Parts: sequence; structure tokens; C-alpha cells
Amino acid sequence: MIVDTHCHLGDAAFDEDRPDVAARARAADVGHVVIVAESAVATERARTLAQTFGWSATAGVHPHEARHWNPSARETVATALADPAVVAVGETGLDYHYDFSPRADQRRAFADHLALGAEFGRPVVVHAREADDDLAAMLRDAGPDGPTVVLHSFSAGPAVFDAGLAVGAYFSFSGMITFKNWRREDLLAACPADRLLVETDAPYLAPVPHRGRRNEPAFVRYVVERLATCRGMPASDLIRVSTDNAARCFGSRVASPSRSHDQRPD
Repeated sequence: MIVDTHCHLGDAAFDEDRPDVAARARAADVGHVVIVAESAVATERARTLAQTFGWSATAGVHPHEARHWNPSARETVATALADPAVVAVGETGLDYHYDFSPRADQRRAFADHLALGAEFGRPVVVHAREADDDLAAMLRDAGPDGPTVVLHSFSAGPAVFDAGLAVGAYFSFSGMITFKNWRREDLLAACPADRLLVETDAPYLAPVPHRGRRNEPAFVRYVVERLATCRGMPASDLIRVSTDNAARCFGSRVASPSRSHDQRPD
């Protein structure tokens, strides 16, 4: 059973066919999906979808939305974290490529998400783009006693990789590793086996041979196959390792096949 550890199933791109997407995932041996939130509103949506499909959710505010991080948003996230179906904090982090939110707001929100992860004993799902120095510094400041960190769709440089290793982070790889312009096979080989995760980041970053189309959880198999090839191991072993890691990181819930097959979201 494969676990897609990062999917934006609440995105409008799935409004027309979510049940079909879920069915295709199950047919492709994707037994569990972590549905990721990007805002306070999306947090509630992710919880509903997790209940509908028997999967799991996160609670948090993306760095693009960090300007909206306030006591009300924090309360929404904290309340959601009391739900057993909510297995992680985030997606949070720093994005200095788009700067849709002021950098100071991004750092403030990220620090607060890390604090929530520590408070609730949940891993924190981290987005990093062109902010390596600040993000690495904040990870190191949190230290090994801070919350578990998941560096999602990992493509950052050595500073973030080394900081992640220092704090025992998990490294989650997406369809980016199948692209012709991916040049970081060294990271795929260097990542400790007990820290490997796989994801789609759907509906974004569809892997080859589906690049340019909407991504979906069923396509995570292509990430598995590419990662296994780069590490010189059978895909079946990579599936076992990544699923064991997902259960250790997010809890045993994610190692259980989905319990709901036919419900449709409101």
C-alpha cells in the first residue's frame, strides 16, 4: 500500500470528480492520502474530505496566505488538531519566490505553526522555496526537541537538507524527481532510508508521463518508481519503506486502508 503524504484534494480542480479520483487511487494501490490544507477555510474542507474518504488531513495556513495568520486562524487550526483525523500541522513554511505575503508575516506564521506542532505533538509539513537560509535557521532554532518536520516536495539546497538532517526531518519527494531538468539525484541517494516519503502535491506537479495534466494521488506510483531507481532498490521495497515511514511520522492511521468508498462530499 502506497501513502500519498501530500495532496490538495480540496482544490477546485477536483470539484467535478473527487469520488472517481479516490477510486483511481485505490485501484493504483494508494491506500491512504494526507489531504493538505492551505488556509483556515481549507482546514475545515480538508477535515470534511478526510471523513468522507476515510483518509487524513492537515491543519494550517500556507506561506502564501501568511498575511491572514491571526488569532482566529490559529484557533481554527488548534481546534482542528484535536480531531484524530488531523495528523499534521501545515502546510506552512517560507516562499520568497512569489512573496504573496510579506516575509516577516511568513516567518511569524511559520514559527507559530512550529509551536503548534510541538504543543499538539503533530508533525509540521513545511514548504520551502528560495528561502533556504531563513528556513534552515528556523529549523535549527527549533532544534531536535522541536516538532517532527516534513520537508515536502523537497527540492531545496544543501543548507535546508543539512538542517533537515540535523533535526531528524522527513524528506518527501514529488513528481519533480521525474522531470528532465531534475538535477539532484545525489539528494535522492543521500536521504536516509528511514526518512523517505512520497507524495503527489496534486493537483500540481504531475509526474512524467502525465506532466502538464492535472495530478492526482494515483500518479504517486511514478514517484515511487523513479525514487526506487535512483536508490537502486526494488519499487516494492521503496513502497514498504515509505509506508512504514509515513506511519511513524503521521501515526498508524495512515497505514490503514481507507474506510469509506462511496460517500460524496457536500
